Amino acid sequence: MAKALVTGGAGLIGSHIVDQLLARGDEVRILDNLSKPTHLLGKPSWVPPQAEFILGDMRNRKDLEAALDGVDLVFHQAAAGGFMPEVATYFHTNAVGTALMFEIMRDMCRRPRKVVVASSQAVYGEGKYFCDGCRQPRYPTPRLDDQLLAGQWEMQCPACGAKMRPIPTDEARVDPRTPYAMSKYAEEMIAINCGRAFDIPTVALRYSVTYGPRQSIFNPYTGICSIFSTRLLNDLPPVVYEDGQQTRDFVYVEDVARANLLVADQDQANYRVYNVGTGRPTSVLRFIELLAGLYHKPARTIQRGEFRPGEVRHLFADNSRIRALGWRPTVPVEEGLRRYAAWIASQKDIRDYFGEAEALMKRAQVVRQAQWAAV
Repeated sequence: MAKALVTGGAGLIGSHIVDQLLARGDEVRILDNLSKPTHLLGKPSWVPPQAEFILGDMRNRKDLEAALDGVDLVFHQAAAGGFMPEVATYFHTNAVGTALMFEIMRDMCRRPRKVVVASSQAVYGEGKYFCDGCRQPRYPTPRLDDQLLAGQWEMQCPACGAKMRPIPTDEARVDPRTPYAMSKYAEEMIAINCGRAFDIPTVALRYSVTYGPRQSIFNPYTGICSIFSTRLLNDLPPVVYEDGQQTRDFVYVEDVARANLLVADQDQANYRVYNVGTGRPTSVLRFIELLAGLYHKPARTIQRGEFRPGEVRHLFADNSRIRALGWRPTVPVEEGLRRYAAWIASQKDIRDYFGEAEALMKRAQVVRQAQWAAV
């Protein structure tokens, strides 16, 4: 039996890690600041009484010192995410908070024996492609604003100009461009390199788009599954950026939690990074179609030719590295969404929080309008 700390343990991924740790007999401590709007109603009901709960912040030394005291394992899930307009928040929470955690661990008499850090597929920037004209793989830079303003959504080969087809993205190269992506890569580098320097075995997991029960229904800036669901359940069409044909790798939260426990227990994972995704692309429009069917709602959408600067076109994981450790995704998106739909049906007072946030994102240029579609 181990004593584990889960930062962000009241959130989507963290809470499922807590459940799996308790199920195998570990002692669990949670550090969570219950930030709003994610935890709009305070501590959620799924935080188990068997786990010690500390209301605290990753950026506060005293909170971290109390949380880290005597733990064997750290699952660092606390983060600021999504497409918030507050750029500095990403770096204060994701990078500085992680650096402070390693500084404290460095000076502890009894250090944790393993740290698993939540990174993100966002660190890749655009996904990996293959150009049939050049007959070779490409790692293109993100689309320029001029291309997006013209409504040219698909990626073109930088060498021959032909359209390219997406292929699974491996861990070989990164190109973070958005504030969130830069902050997560900074967090990842801090964790791996400070872990080596301080002799604290550390692993970083680059999650694909994680969804499932307990994804906040209050946060309009992150969580595509909940954002679309709250719109559909209020008889409002989901707002789709670009043309909806962009693809993502949607991975079920319980599979992500299992990946955390797996790498925590394997020494061969130390100081490495791993993709955690299904390897299966799903378009945004297909995702909405599946959700709408589960809610018995029409799969109508709002498409205005809008886009989010820095957003990638196609990105799905090459998960062969973590498969070699014994991990497999077990829940296909159709089944995962069925489980999510059953969960959200049990929630009360489901409102649409996206509409108000959308105006703020436009003012902050987080969302822009293609010129050809301008009204």
